[in-house]
Amino acid sequence: MPHTTHPNARLTPAGRLALARCVVDDGWPLRRAAERFQTSPTTAKRWADRYRTLGEPGMHDTSSRPHHSPRRTPTHRERRIIKLRILHRWGPARIGGHLRMHASTVHRVLTRYKCARLTHLDRATGRVVRRYERERPGELVHVDIKKLGNIPDGGGHKTLGRARGRKNRARAGYAYLHNAVDDHSRLAYCEILADEKKETATGFWERAAAYFASVGIVVERVLTDNGSCYKSHAWRGLLAGQGIEHKRTRPYRPQTNGKVERFNRVLVEEWAYARPYTSESEKREAFTGWLHHYNHHRFHTALGGPPASRVPNLSGQYT
Repeated sequence: MPHTTHPNARLTPAGRLALARCVVDDGWPLRRAAERFQTSPTTAKRWADRYRTLGEPGMHDTSSRPHHSPRRTPTHRERRIIKLRILHRWGPARIGGHLRMHASTVHRVLTRYKCARLTHLDRATGRVVRRYERERPGELVHVDIKKLGNIPDGGGHKTLGRARGRKNRARAGYAYLHNAVDDHSRLAYCEILADEKKETATGFWERAAAYFASVGIVVERVLTDNGSCYKSHAWRGLLAGQGIEHKRTRPYRPQTNGKVERFNRVLVEEWAYARPYTSESEKREAFTGWLHHYNHHRFHTALGGPPASRVPNLSGQYT
């Protein structure tokens, strides 16, 4: 029998025992005992009756779980739910639609069996992602390149429609966003550049390193994917000359560089595709303001605030 007290209980097991003894052993009227222990006569009667029947052990809370649950989801149906989750990594709504069940019922089954949330799983393998965070700014900086199509003059398909937008898009070319994100603070330094060649990547890192240094962050390690620019002698020599250790992700494992991959997704959703732009210059003008908002004001759930909240030397963090 559990010995924990219900969080809303006004009497502890010792108080219940004292109340019951006053009624049963000493013969107090229920109303007088209730007044003495500042509770209701109904409550006093309940504990007195429990004391008469069960003695001192009866003063502890018992489980409110029913002995029988005739409306509980059958075991074979629960197994189908778990199987669909594991094989297809579907959410409660899709599983419920497939099995003709309420999504809320599916959710309760998944929770009861302690299935990890889909957002906590690696999409490729289905394994639970081990999340980590470096202890201090600069201990690890994630670097990556995000390729985006330029917005042609007059707008793309969101502005002109899919047919006309596709014709314009063919002449617009691409932009390459070089991004560096600090693991501990999520502070980001980004530039929109013309390509992803080694000379472009090394020039970007020189400016990124200078930016991090200007806010008091000493970079110790840099993590990149296995792109050709990051495997070049120029890139390795640059980092070595700065006393920075270079680490690369395992092949075909982009989630290893998850902090910057997540930043890329936020960047696309909240800036690049957030609204229909009429030109590439309009989109790029919006980027500067968006990046300032991300670093200084955008609330990050893992941080409990914006990246600026973890970088004391970041100037203008309250502007």
